[in-house]
Amino acid sequence: MQKDAVAIIPARGGSKRIPKKNIKDFFGKPLIAYSIEVALASKLFEKVIVTTDDEAIAKIAKEYGAEVPFLRPKELADDFTGTQDVINHTISYLENQGESYKYICTIYATAPLLDKEYLIQGYEKLKNSNAVHAFSATTMPFPIQRTFKLTTDGRCEMFTPEYYLTRSQDLEEAYQDAGQFYWTNRKLEKNSNSKVLFSDISIPIILPRHLVQDIDTFEDWQRIEKLYALHNKNIYDKWSTLKQKLEKRKELQFNEREILFISMGQNIGFEQYGKGEEFLRPVVVVKKFSKHLFLGIPLSSKTKNGFFFHTICFKGRENSALLLQSKTFDAKRIKYRLAKLSENEFKKLVEKFCEVVTPTPNGKGSA
Repeated sequence: MQKDAVAIIPARGGSKRIPKKNIKDFFGKPLIAYSIEVALASKLFEKVIVTTDDEAIAKIAKEYGAEVPFLRPKELADDFTGTQDVINHTISYLENQGESYKYICTIYATAPLLDKEYLIQGYEKLKNSNAVHAFSATTMPFPIQRTFKLTTDGRCEMFTPEYYLTRSQDLEEAYQDAGQFYWTNRKLEKNSNSKVLFSDISIPIILPRHLVQDIDTFEDWQRIEKLYALHNKNIYDKWSTLKQKLEKRKELQFNEREILFISMGQNIGFEQYGKGEEFLRPVVVVKKFSKHLFLGIPLSSKTKNGFFFHTICFKGRENSALLLQSKTFDAKRIKYRLAKLSENEFKKLVEKFCEVVTPTPNGKGSA
């Protein structure tokens, strides 16, 4: 049976200009997490698949809800392999598993400014047309007719000198690939004679320029950080106001083994959003450093399995200790006391925590 749509996110591990770019921390989350989360939030896809050659990327992709059904072969993970070859490999894999899709959406792993509104718009426009593709695009910031190149002796030479005296507002506007997503109608693609994306077989979905930025250099990275912060200014202003309120809060006393409701903050590390405006999460006090500071492990009511999780029970309910999210907390962030672990449960938690964080002889993690 043919299914409707699948998202494929290519993310190889060999980034050279920005090492480990696809999982580099970006405002508290791995960069690839943003593409995965928007794809899932759009509710357009039967599956969101990450194709990668890197186990670390695969692990993080799964944590954020994507599927990683295979590790990409080395011959499809070098500096010369094109994106289309990688996508075709994934499609072939799916078809060999008996899965075919009407629409394929390639989403880049380096698109933290991706908005589900434009992803949905691309799907709807493609579905209601006879186009082969719909992809993200944006306007050029400067008239291309006025651009120039450098000659061998370092002088200027215009590409179109006949437009030298033409006013910018009289020149035709040009557009460029925004590098975020690419929808494809699979059936029409097979029957199309044209393989050129930037042609009449495609529908461009025009994004505002402040949502578009390639990430190839550290300068690009710094620029997209500023764009992201500006785009999410209301969120950060809200959290900044809340943080100031928390700083004025009276410190509560605490002890080891206690489970406290803590104002965690927004998107710290791999953390999920907490409950309510203050982002509350239950946290176990593992080690008390002073009356102001302690090491804590956040808990989740959703049971999670794997090496980096540990199940504990209190008040008749099971919770998962999120061992990788352990961090130090200020006593001012304590909202109230929830419960206290039994000595036996606490001992098991500490043993598991030590197993996770203790380095192995070869210097690698226990996993």
